[in-house]
Amino acid sequence: MSTPFYVSPEQIMRDKSDYARKGIARGRSVLVMAYADGILFCGENPSKALHKISEIYDRIAFAAVGKYNEFENLRLAGVRYADLRGYQYDRSDVTSRGLANAYAQTLGTIFTESGKPYEVEITVAEVGETPEDDQLYRLTYDGSVAEEHAFVVMGGNADPIAGVLKNEHDPTHDLDAAVRLAVKALAATAEGTESREIAPGALEAAVLDRTRPRRTFKRLTSERLGTILEATA
Repeated sequence: MSTPFYVSPEQIMRDKSDYARKGIARGRSVLVMAYADGILFCGENPSKALHKISEIYDRIAFAAVGKYNEFENLRLAGVRYADLRGYQYDRSDVTSRGLANAYAQTLGTIFTESGKPYEVEITVAEVGETPEDDQLYRLTYDGSVAEEHAFVVMGGNADPIAGVLKNEHDPTHDLDAAVRLAVKALAATAEGTESREIAPGALEAAVLDRTRPRRTFKRLTSERLGTILEATA
């Protein structure tokens, strides 16, 4: 009689975590950072159709790295959640905190109960009336939630990017300065090597602009990005 095959729950969870982290690390990085008039989202994405950055509701947006089909499912679920809650109650009742909690439950359930975890990492951001009211929530593949401040870097080669932002980020910067810093950070490579150059057409960028009425989300075109980067002194 053969001995039943046994794997401890701890080993199963470690294997799932390693699998998800490796999948996320293969993608290109996305960063989210505060600036004077709102929140900037920027990442490497040459595709014009498959977005990593999207609007969820009036003052809420979503950025993700990992497998596109998986985080697109999450984005659509978030839009449905926000629309339903706003319709049933009031638009002001739709918050990034509530959305982050809903995502955490979904990702946690998938991680523990399915054979394969989602290979995704997401950030839910909400722009407030003042910079002090801005909110950033980072969610990982296992449903863990962390409230972040100032900036978030996800996926790819995140450490050099986070290092640049840690040294140079200033939440009082205007949009142009924030975009230039974001591109500089995304172009950072491992210590001791020269930075890469990233063409505006290979970038995806958007903002939650607190000065806009109600719907604050706006995409930055490659032409706009090119104009901003060309103005670098």
